[in-house]
Amino acid sequence: MATLAVDRRREANAAWFAAEAERLARLCGEMAERFARGGRLLATGDVSDARHVAVEFVHPVIVGKRALPALAVTPDQLALLAEADDMVIAFGADVGDTPALRIELDPPEADPFIRQELVETGYHVLWELVHVFLEHNERTVHDTGAASFLYPFLGERETDHEAVVDDVRRSILMKAEEVGELRTQTLTEGRETLAAAADAMRGAGRVLALGNGGSATDATDLVADLERAGRAAIDLTGDPAILTAIANDVGVEAIFSRQVIAYGRRGDALVALSTSGGSPNVIAALAEARRRGLVTIAFVGYDGGRIAAEGLADHVVVSRSQHIPRIQEAQASAYHVLCELVA
Repeated sequence: MATLAVDRRREANAAWFAAEAERLARLCGEMAERFARGGRLLATGDVSDARHVAVEFVHPVIVGKRALPALAVTPDQLALLAEADDMVIAFGADVGDTPALRIELDPPEADPFIRQELVETGYHVLWELVHVFLEHNERTVHDTGAASFLYPFLGERETDHEAVVDDVRRSILMKAEEVGELRTQTLTEGRETLAAAADAMRGAGRVLALGNGGSATDATDLVADLERAGRAAIDLTGDPAILTAIANDVGVEAIFSRQVIAYGRRGDALVALSTSGGSPNVIAALAEARRRGLVTIAFVGYDGGRIAAEGLADHVVVSRSQHIPRIQEAQASAYHVLCELVA
């Protein structure tokens, strides 16, 4: 099954981005123009994808890059908020008439898990590469600076718009190839771990899931997938009142561990998603879960961080990359395969 999962994903990924690279590159340029005029990106529909878009564009994790205005909204809020310079990306929602630019990410893929993975890579690519056009609009000579690893075909040289489009198109194809290879590594190297984790989850009670930032939205997605399969699951990232109360009164490190104390029972399972494998609040939650007799499963990036090195979870799947968007995309494939194995 693992071989089939890898092959299907590689083929779908390569085909869709080969077909869409030119359109996505030009879309990055149009989005940059709208952001420059004060436009916002409004994401609606599926909660996990909408929130993932918002956190990626707003949170300036690229060194030296600006925070871009993006909001996760309901369709009703969209109708009230949307303006002519805005952009709308909808995930399974009918947005009706809107003056904003509609962004379409619609892979012709029947498998809902693979489709979501392609869409996630799609909006990650838009977030990464819209900055190329924003900088090009401001400079005669394009200097990618500290974020040059994101834009491998661009350097300090004079460019025109079509040259930038072509460079961005080629960068999109490179990123698609990169995530294809990372998914292969993750699912192949993690095959036995995923099978063992699935066995443990089948015998577990409820599933608790957590993560920070984009990984928080992946935890939300995982919980929704499990609920659709008839499994009881709790998203520890889902209640901002609980998160902010604990962060304010106790500390950020306790935002998940205190919820494990409240909700976790012996025989339940905790799934932690972390690109670094070293976030203190994730490590604290895993430690609390072990003390309480929960099965612990972790999806981590880089070299696995402390979670892998110190064996802080019972089952650890590592996506071996230092590029956060690609790690999250490969982790989505891994927890989707986990859900299939559990079912």
